[in-house]
Amino acid sequence: MRCPSILQAPPLVIGVDEAGRGPLAGPVVAAAVALGEGAPAGLADSKVLSARRRAVLDPAIRTSCRWGLGVVEADEIDRINIFAATMLAMTRAVAALLSQGDRVAMVLIDGNQTPVGRVPEWAWPARAIVRGDASEPAISAASILAKQHRDAIMHLAAQQWPHYGWERNAGYGTREHLAALQRHGPCPLHRRSFAPVARLTG
Repeated sequence: MRCPSILQAPPLVIGVDEAGRGPLAGPVVAAAVALGEGAPAGLADSKVLSARRRAVLDPAIRTSCRWGLGVVEADEIDRINIFAATMLAMTRAVAALLSQGDRVAMVLIDGNQTPVGRVPEWAWPARAIVRGDASEPAISAASILAKQHRDAIMHLAAQQWPHYGWERNAGYGTREHLAALQRHGPCPLHRRSFAPVARLTG
């Protein structure tokens, strides 16, 4: 008599997005999300949501969905460049989401490029979707987690390096940040390969 087969969970569809490609300081952060049955309504691109709404959706996503985060720090960005760092952060995020035995149907990535063939550790089928953060709920959820996590990192860093206004500009090259760079110079969290910082350290 044959034993009944153990039911396998269906393959996962994972959405991936990043936050922090453009700033002059801090890490680039990627998030990966596989939506659960209780995923919150109203998911959208994090850039069009208010800070208050993101603050509500972030814990709701974390409690109802599977998710992972990938972080690449400024010094590593300087070593490998921001594009490679973004692809690496995405790879780390998906790896953090998965457990042994998981199967992946597809990883949906916001943008027009994927880590396939670019990061040796990437091992899953992937499809890039331009403006996917506005059209694919799993990518929207990932965009919210990535932005919230990175903003929290920069708020914490602002306590140690208060000159740059990171609690307001998240490390982007605002007039306030650039003026502080001129006055105080860069700190260890600045990306020294980025032109406005490189000009002060070259």
